[in-house]
Amino acid sequence: MIRSWLAGVRVLDFGQYLPGPGAAQILADFGADVLKVESPKGDPLRALDPMTGRATVGVSPYYAAINAGKRVVQLDLKSAPGRRAFEQLSLAADALIESFRPGALAGLGFSAEALRALNPRLVHVALSGYGQTGPLASQAGHDLNYLALTGALAASGTGPEPVIAFPPIADHASAMHVALSVLGGLHGRARTGQGAFVDVSLAETALGWQAWGLTAAASGSAPSRETAMLNGGAAYYRIYRTRDGKFVSLGAIEPVFWRNFCLAVGRPEWVPRHADPLPQTALIAELAALFATGTRSEWNERFASVDCCYQAVLEYGEVADHPHVTARGLIRRVPAGSSVPAHVETTFAAIVDGATPPARAPFRDVTAEQALAAWEV
Repeated sequence: MIRSWLAGVRVLDFGQYLPGPGAAQILADFGADVLKVESPKGDPLRALDPMTGRATVGVSPYYAAINAGKRVVQLDLKSAPGRRAFEQLSLAADALIESFRPGALAGLGFSAEALRALNPRLVHVALSGYGQTGPLASQAGHDLNYLALTGALAASGTGPEPVIAFPPIADHASAMHVALSVLGGLHGRARTGQGAFVDVSLAETALGWQAWGLTAAASGSAPSRETAMLNGGAAYYRIYRTRDGKFVSLGAIEPVFWRNFCLAVGRPEWVPRHADPLPQTALIAELAALFATGTRSEWNERFASVDCCYQAVLEYGEVADHPHVTARGLIRRVPAGSSVPAHVETTFAAIVDGATPPARAPFRDVTAEQALAAWEV
């Protein structure tokens, strides 16, 4: 069972919004006991609708989704009782995930050195926008800024301009990166008996995905928008609009898949044009004209039994009911409860020994006394 992997591991989640809480939720999915610590004002996401940017009435369903499986306590680290409670919890914790601005936690008396002296076995992961050091360390940022810095936006979008990706790529990537860092730190501690301080940044998590683009740039062929094979320059790897204004995707990179596609649409003369130089502007126009002659449903039917790397572009409202998604069982609609709004959860994407991950418990607010008692401190 996936929930047994980290049974007995205690994690303090000092994150906000998505990245830190997302990392802690992965660890909770693995069975860790996660205590989310918030200031008396609470995580800003608790009352925010990130789709509209407006305040919610009651608890945000987005907060409920990313914090399911945790207990939540509010501590004022500027007060003596709050600092004392945090010290006690840090002594009992195996891992701490925090996303303060660099230097902020130290300013409250809990520097990395102080926390290590307090609990040498603690795996302390500090997640920040640009890292704990460097010229941008204290600068504010969000997902879009991190992708901009690392080159990701330069190669994504249409010819005239970059596009904003959704969901936030750096946020989700860094959640996984932080969770991996905790797991690596715990594994290292099992050998040495010592914890670690891990400096993780959202920008550098995105940077870690840019090796191909940087390699191309180093050879003088940096990919510009809609010119490379994987960003719209190839007719066989592209998104096309259908007659009803919907979209489909074609990913026939390998010649065998491209051949299957060409034969399925009755255009065998296109088969050798797989090798046309990039960008394949003329061929792209011909495929665009072809896809515009049918509806998305008609193309779905046409390619249902054709092995050519085709998929319809689904709207969010269609995803949960897709037969394959339903069969895999990794999406759950959570009804409203006494203190939790209705929301949709995506489980950790792993089926272990044939079993999908179990349902997460709703997040639960607790007092400092209850949090300390649960960890027997």
